[in-house]
Amino acid sequence: MHKKIFLNKLKIKNFRNHKSFEIDLKEQRAIVLGCNGIGKSNLLESVEFLSQLKSNRALSDKDLIEKDSDMAVVIGQINFKDDLKLNLFRRGPKRIYVNESILKKQSELKNYIRSVCFCSNDINIVRSEPSYRRTWIDKVVSQLEPVYLDLISRFNRLLKQRSHFWRSESFSKTQSTDIVESFDIQMSIVSTRIFRRRRRALLKIKPYVEYWHNHLSKSQEQIDINYLSGMQNISLEEEEEEEVISKKIAEQLLNQRSIEALTGKCNFGPHRDDVEFLINNVSVRKYGSSGQQRTFILALKMAELDLLTKTLNVPPILILDDVLAELDLTRQNLLLNSVGKDSQCFISATHLDKFNQSFLGSSQMIHL
Repeated sequence: MHKKIFLNKLKIKNFRNHKSFEIDLKEQRAIVLGCNGIGKSNLLESVEFLSQLKSNRALSDKDLIEKDSDMAVVIGQINFKDDLKLNLFRRGPKRIYVNESILKKQSELKNYIRSVCFCSNDINIVRSEPSYRRTWIDKVVSQLEPVYLDLISRFNRLLKQRSHFWRSESFSKTQSTDIVESFDIQMSIVSTRIFRRRRRALLKIKPYVEYWHNHLSKSQEQIDINYLSGMQNISLEEEEEEEVISKKIAEQLLNQRSIEALTGKCNFGPHRDDVEFLINNVSVRKYGSSGQQRTFILALKMAELDLLTKTLNVPPILILDDVLAELDLTRQNLLLNSVGKDSQCFISATHLDKFNQSFLGSSQMIHL
């Protein structure tokens, strides 16, 4: 029997277009109903942000704060006992509280709440540039290993500092070699840990994607997922020791140093990674039909849900934002029949004709 993650209370202030909103949640499924532009996605986004500390719709946390306010608040209660509070500020970092105690490590929030979010613009994971796929795999890894959030944050900080160093006057001075070597050592260690975790997560999720793709497409198509590393001399086939990979990365960083000094850009590392999705050895991004791309992204998301549930023995909250309209009737039914059995589920919709009566009968309606 799974443990549960049940968000039984949600309260938001000055979040996107919601000045104030509060609701008690009673059913496993909640359907957020309203016309376009009223704030359905924003409400679901607050649940995603509370559970992942990230939004797939905002470039910066500041974008989430209502335009006339200096601060936004998201409050949730989990399983009728744990009170979570997230304060976002126009100036300064966000603060997270659990039962009124501030969290020193933000990743500790994952001990209380996790989610998988599927929204209409997730099609970009399959269809668009590599940054979408890196964001996707990073979300999967951080749910499996919360410490990963700190690793990514550390790497991004190092990358920014390194770029700033090349553009500053400092690099022409005598101590510049020592500074760059210090960067190389730190980046090679952090890059290795990111690389190993991304590779491990892709190997874990692939069987679930295969299962769901077969289930959704009712076909014998063979799918594949390849990790295209931004670190060219690193072996993907074998599980090498951390020290071995780290040394190879440090050598590569040294080799590209003269070019980096001219451009100010580091062209080698996890920020250059990509993930390739294939059907019958053909790229889904380049050659997949619209239907194949939609089926693949749905398989990815359902695989994510299954992987987390089975690995953590806790079904994460499932957030379906504006996705039913993107799917044909068969896939709508397959999706709706799969949701809300174990996971608490939030679904946004403009009307109810996509849902059968038994589904509606066991769902809480939230009218906006």
